[in-house]
Order: sequence, then C-alpha cells, then structure tokens
Amino acid sequence: MSRIRIPAGVRLLGITGAPGAGKSTFAAALAVEHGGVVVPMDGFHFPQAELVRRGLRDVMGAPDTFDAEGYAAQLSAIRLRSGWVSAPGFDRTNEEPVAGAIGVPPHGLVVTEGNYLLLDEPRWRAVREQVDAVWHVRVDEELRLERLVARHVEFGKTPDEARAWVARVDQPNAVLIEAASSRADLVLDLTDWRPGR
Repeated sequence: MSRIRIPAGVRLLGITGAPGAGKSTFAAALAVEHGGVVVPMDGFHFPQAELVRRGLRDVMGAPDTFDAEGYAAQLSAIRLRSGWVSAPGFDRTNEEPVAGAIGVPPHGLVVTEGNYLLLDEPRWRAVREQVDAVWHVRVDEELRLERLVARHVEFGKTPDEARAWVARVDQPNAVLIEAASSRADLVLDLTDWRPGR
C-alpha cells in the first residue's frame, strides 16, 4: 500500500476495527508518516479496581468497560486545543490506563484508534461527533485470530486461556464492531499491508 493520503481538513482521524485487525500498528504508521500523534481509546479503559467494582473485569474490552464520556471530552479538548494537551495512554502489561502519558501538540494530525468509534449508541455517538473521519480496517479472519491469541499470550495468558478469552470476550465484541462498519467513511483491507510498504 503506497503512502496514504489524509483528506484535506481532517485533523482528528479515527481508526476502528475488530480486535487484532491492526488498528494500533496502522494508526502509529499513519501518525509517523504525517507527523502526527496517536491517542488510543485504550487510555479510557476503566481502571482494574473500577472494573472489579462494577463486575466487569471478566469482560474487559467490552463497550461498557470504557469511559466513553471521558473519551469524548478528551477528543473535544484536543479538537479545541490552542496549546499542548495531555491524554492518557495504556500499559498493556498491567492492563491499566496511564494518565497524562501522551502529549498532544497544538497543531497537526491526531489519530485516535479504538474498537467502538462507530457504535450507534448515545455515548459512542458523542465520541464519533468529535472525529473528522473514521476509517474501518479489516484483515483476513484467520490472521486476525492468530494475532489476537498471540497478543494475549505475549501479555501473560496461556495459549488455552488466550483462545478461551478470544472466544468469550473478543469475538462478541468483533461482531458488534463489524456490524457498525457501514458507518465508516472508508473501509480498508490491511491483510497484505505492512508498515513502511
């Protein structure tokens, strides 16, 4: 895939797709290519203690395990910024958001990537309203599942635990995400895409 052109007037670009579709890698490559910065939706995961309090720890990654209102407010602050703005990141090793981990400069492209940018629910529509365009990415399903299991194993699950988590949590989320993909401004197949190509 040659250099990807960002449409004129797009200062805040959303990238969505099912878990394992390559959103983070693609968003990072776009940001590097266009001199921008990535603000991930993962920074708006509720902390582990809050997930436990709400009885949601066993479905971490589902739509209700994110602070969508806080995410929308952060994107609004980024859109209206006249100076530097800080945004949260996410520590995959500890599975915790990290406040103020990302510095967003006053000018330039901001890419935000996450699963639920296109969900047709009030709290997620408020997120979509802050973004100039949303691109939905897909890859071959077998490749996506292989990547997803490998990622869970990399961060501490056994292969059996990883496959069980994918089946119980990630796949229902993937169905929701794909059902919303018709609302995307652009759909890209990244099966053969690699950074730098």
